[in-house]
Amino acid sequence: MQRIKNKKHFIELCDWCVKKEPKFGTVIQQFGYPPLWYRKPDFATLILTILEQQVSLASAKAAYNKLLEKIKKLTPGNVLKLSDDELRECYFSRQKISYSKILANEIVSGKLNLTDLNSKPENEIRERLIRLKGIGNWTSDMYLLMSLHFSDIFPPGDLATIKSVYELKLVPQKSSKEEIVTFMKKFSPYQSVATYILWHSYIEKRNLKLE
Repeated sequence: MQRIKNKKHFIELCDWCVKKEPKFGTVIQQFGYPPLWYRKPDFATLILTILEQQVSLASAKAAYNKLLEKIKKLTPGNVLKLSDDELRECYFSRQKISYSKILANEIVSGKLNLTDLNSKPENEIRERLIRLKGIGNWTSDMYLLMSLHFSDIFPPGDLATIKSVYELKLVPQKSSKEEIVTFMKKFSPYQSVATYILWHSYIEKRNLKLE
């Protein structure tokens, strides 16, 4: 699977998506092109994404910032030095304490090398990540989309993306998630770019910030 090369390439792919779906053109006319959101493909990003599971972006960011205040540098070793109580003070739930420590241990033990993993094909990266307790398809999708910029990722587990599909009336209101997944395949091999346009619409309509 190919990756989005740069901002120029991304804009060209946005235009390609507009030709496939004119309603995307309305989004771009109203709000401009979406940013090519990017997060470093590293341990800190995976921790932030774990924190974002099933909570608001604001509450996840608050927990992440509290953690940074406590340890200054977010490394696997530093996370493992913290007790469960110290992580709770950073607003980590019991489950997310467990997930974060499992990930940190995997890296510290040498079983997981993110630098090596990041160069692999999309399916290999996903398969390796979801072997870890607490990392499922949604977390993997966010990493593949925002950190590695693979071009053909659609995250059906992302509530904002699904809501945006309905808001833009791309599918009938009674469509199931499976029907949305089928619909989005019309944008393959650039479903990631279509997803960015969907996010852009959702975020701008609500004056949110995506970091």
